[in-house]
Amino acid sequence: MIELYYAPTPNGWKISIMLEECGLPYRVAPMQLGRGDQHKPDYLKLSPNGRMPAIVDHAPQDGGGPLSIFESGAILIYLAEKSGRFMSAAARPRSEVTQWLMWQMAGLGPMLGQNGHFLLYAPEKIPYAIERYTREAKRLYGVLDARLAERDYIAGDYSIADMACFPWIMTHKAQGLTLDDYPHVKRWYALLRARPKLQAGLALGKEERKPMDEQARKLLFGVDAPAHADAQGAQQQ
Repeated sequence: MIELYYAPTPNGWKISIMLEECGLPYRVAPMQLGRGDQHKPDYLKLSPNGRMPAIVDHAPQDGGGPLSIFESGAILIYLAEKSGRFMSAAARPRSEVTQWLMWQMAGLGPMLGQNGHFLLYAPEKIPYAIERYTREAKRLYGVLDARLAERDYIAGDYSIADMACFPWIMTHKAQGLTLDDYPHVKRWYALLRARPKLQAGLALGKEERKPMDEQARKLLFGVDAPAHADAQGAQQQ
């Protein structure tokens, strides 16, 4: 059984989608990020960075005790290897998947997170920051659009690379972007959105999504967070 420490955000959705798609049994440990669950001592033992998601595999393949994993990209790779699905064992196709997964982890997610923060959550509008991150968001969408010009999925077959990118592309309206400007991304987005298991993953914890109050804003943006936390936006969780 996989225990999923989860809140319904783009990085959380990556894992709920994968668990639904690969069919591994799991249970959810809901997290209230706006109340600081990610900074509690017990959770920091699982995720030292104080970020969500994390998993605990209570039946790891080595037969040992419970195994905890943090960082959404590492979790996706672990689940793909455990289930034998959505990432090839062959060197070349596996390399394609991991390259695009790392692209999402290092580029698409962080840059869209910053863009969303300065557009939606920053206490004052900073034109330089808005222009800088909007420009980078558009560049990254262009990279993905070019990649999808001659293929249905990002790395050959449907894979964890698609699952990692999709929840962030879901935020395109909040990012001030339109998919009409990226026709190949738009086609891919519609293709993935039609998957029933992906929809099941997105629906997980939907009732927990609430408007951000002042206490949540302070915790999520580092004002009242513990010293180990940074000032990234809520979408970076």
